[in-house]
Amino acid sequence: MSKQKISELLIGTNNIGKLREIKSLLPKNIKIYSTNTFNLKSPIENGKTFKENSLIKSKYFSKKTGFVCLADDSGLEIDFLNKSPGIYSARWGGRYGDFSKAIRKVYRELNRKDKNWKNKKIRARFVCALSISYLNKKIACLEGKVEGYISDKPKGKNGFGYDPIFIPLKKRKTFGEMKPSQKYKMDHRYQAFKKIRKFL
Repeated sequence: MSKQKISELLIGTNNIGKLREIKSLLPKNIKIYSTNTFNLKSPIENGKTFKENSLIKSKYFSKKTGFVCLADDSGLEIDFLNKSPGIYSARWGGRYGDFSKAIRKVYRELNRKDKNWKNKKIRARFVCALSISYLNKKIACLEGKVEGYISDKPKGKNGFGYDPIFIPLKKRKTFGEMKPSQKYKMDHRYQAFKKIRKFL
């Protein structure tokens, strides 16, 4: 499968923000399908790493549809919180994936650890594992990261997930304050995509 050029691709996510970003990175000649087209729910992600969870999704959605599938698993690691929320990033938003709730939990945990955390640089990174699978076969699985730190309050309405509280290194704005075109050229998904592009 990997020897042939992929002309049709299923993007294995029910997250509209991720779907939009991945679509913007893909070559224009690939016909793209989303999980919504097939009304598919996401599988249980019981892997221990971003890569494992990404592969669970790409294999599951590929087997369900018969299409080659590209899936992402990503999240925020905060060093001060022992790399939490990590692979549980979406789950911190509760059953309905409410990221304003998840962001409040981040601040609550930081306060619990140190009331003066806002006076420190709280190092963090976004991690993204992208995988491509065809039925039960892994074609590729690669990881990208972007380093940064946590903003002392949410800023910006762009992006999705934890974007309003993450400031990449050497920048002053959060991902939530950046234009999508600016964010897409530097974030963790882009870093992972640069590595996986040769398989498409």
